[in-house]
Amino acid sequence: MTNALRSATVRRWCAAAVVVGLASTAGAARAAECRPPALPAFDATGAGGWAHLPLSKLKRDTSYRAVSEDGRMVVRAAADRSASMWVHLGRVNLAAAPMLEWRWQVPALIAGAANEDPKREDAPVRLIVGFDGDKTQLPQQEQRRMSRAKALSGRDMPYATLMYIWDNRNPVDTVVSSAHTSRVKMIVVESGAAGVGAWRSYRRDLARDYERAFGEKPKDVLGFALMTDTDNTGEKAEAVYDALRLACATGAP
Repeated sequence: MTNALRSATVRRWCAAAVVVGLASTAGAARAAECRPPALPAFDATGAGGWAHLPLSKLKRDTSYRAVSEDGRMVVRAAADRSASMWVHLGRVNLAAAPMLEWRWQVPALIAGAANEDPKREDAPVRLIVGFDGDKTQLPQQEQRRMSRAKALSGRDMPYATLMYIWDNRNPVDTVVSSAHTSRVKMIVVESGAAGVGAWRSYRRDLARDYERAFGEKPKDVLGFALMTDTDNTGEKAEAVYDALRLACATGAP
């Protein structure tokens, strides 16, 4: 190898090393910037930031109890022809923490449930995420639906709602549209009886799931909710929910 060729080769190696070093530094900086906000733990007194939220005066309430099991606070839900939620309200910027992790346990499915059918739209477990957005840009029909919902419940609906559900038949990752409104989309994370009775764990990219479900990029999260509901099928259901955790994207600590 001539001196000139050797010098050129060394310069290329040095340049490559600098590029790799800069990329590693940038990646480390992004990882260091990721500081997911901590969601409050479940609390039996209701002081921790989670609370029961009825859906309507026309519906029976599902029972939610925060209890200590095996050294952890969990929420036990019991539905009997009922529907209501266990809710935490708090704004989250998904750019800081796009991943959501949780566990739940279901002792049995709801035999007659089918989330694509408005008369059978029930689930033993739902993890619900509400998103902010400009409601004035929605079709007039959706704005009227939101106004009617507010009149019944006394509360504003989020701009969009994403639900993670355990479904009887639809395959995992199916997006099920609510029969009542286009502003609610359900993503199946568990399907069928396999796994019933065991703790099941999940890690989902909220921004990616939202974009797939609604065809647009999400704005801030407004809050989270758990729901076990049997108001449509008239059946009974139980579930146990473990704490939720926000996390950095894959590759970040």
